[in-house]
Amino acid sequence: MVDDRHALLDQLLTAVVVLDARLQIQYMNAAAETLLDGSRRRLLEAPFFSLFADSSLDEAVLQQALAEQQSVSDSEVLLVFHDGQRVTVEFSAQPMANGPTQSEHYALLELRQVDQIRKINQENSQQQQLLAAQTMIRGLAHEIKNPLGGLRGAAQLLASELPDPALREYTDLIMSQADRLRNLVDRMLGSYRLPQRQPHNVHAVLEQVIQLAQLSAEQQQQTVKWQRDYDPSLPDLTMAAEGLEQSLLNIVMNAIEAQHNVNQSDGVITLRTRIAHQQTIYGKRYRHCAVVSVSDNGPGIPAQLRDTLFYPMVSGRAGGTGLGLSIAQTIVHQHAGKIDLESVPGHTEFTVYLPYIETRVRNGQARDVA
Repeated sequence: MVDDRHALLDQLLTAVVVLDARLQIQYMNAAAETLLDGSRRRLLEAPFFSLFADSSLDEAVLQQALAEQQSVSDSEVLLVFHDGQRVTVEFSAQPMANGPTQSEHYALLELRQVDQIRKINQENSQQQQLLAAQTMIRGLAHEIKNPLGGLRGAAQLLASELPDPALREYTDLIMSQADRLRNLVDRMLGSYRLPQRQPHNVHAVLEQVIQLAQLSAEQQQQTVKWQRDYDPSLPDLTMAAEGLEQSLLNIVMNAIEAQHNVNQSDGVITLRTRIAHQQTIYGKRYRHCAVVSVSDNGPGIPAQLRDTLFYPMVSGRAGGTGLGLSIAQTIVHQHAGKIDLESVPGHTEFTVYLPYIETRVRNGQARDVA
């Protein structure tokens, strides 16, 4: 009979955990195994709060409620795991009693993950922002290309007049950067499918981003500490490396500028990579995704900006163009990916999901297969 009850609980989508008076795990159903990322065999008898590096749920409050046989509930509890993963759940704890004299006290926890609903709403908002961004960027792009062509032409003429090859290195740099910007503008004007995608190492792209961002920070006389948490098993990803580098650089620079605006001297930016399985992006399910997160310990993004942050011309700093994150989102979308955002004071995290897509040729035509 007990096994039958356990089998029924395993059918629930809600995570169910039973704790004893010492807040040690005595039972968990299948949904709890998924949420807590551990098997029953491994987590049985483990202290519940030892599973988390941080939690907005107060251990003392739960302990007191259990001792007084009181219920506890919270519509939004943040759980931060030791690997940095953050999960928001709706939480409730009900007291239980067992034993001949009903003196053995237990707590029945129910945890419902609310991140999925939030992510769906966030994706719908991002779709609207993306359409607005495309309209704005296409208008700006045409205005940029004309002076950019003049800049490159002037640099080319100047190079032909310079006798010193060492000086021509500077004009070559101007021309190469003008070409890079023109290519970027062309992509903003083009379709979602980027041409000439090749397999690249994600970590190599991130290292290039760090190098460029570090140079920019030094120019602003700002000290940035970098933390790398890379998954070495991450396979190469088929991408337009230059575009994705620009996207990630925009996100990193946003973090640096946020810290610079509040004169933060102990700024830390963490770049983390993982692989996610069975990930849904804009309603389409992918078997495998590369996950790149950029987090900082800055002041956080103001609540009034979070819902419109990816719109063009929206910026949280004076003099900001508001195009960096909009362009970042467009490029990631061109890779069939998405960007998630979580921000509280002291921690902001952008998470980029990039699906692994095969290109198969059939009847002379190439098509992408998730």
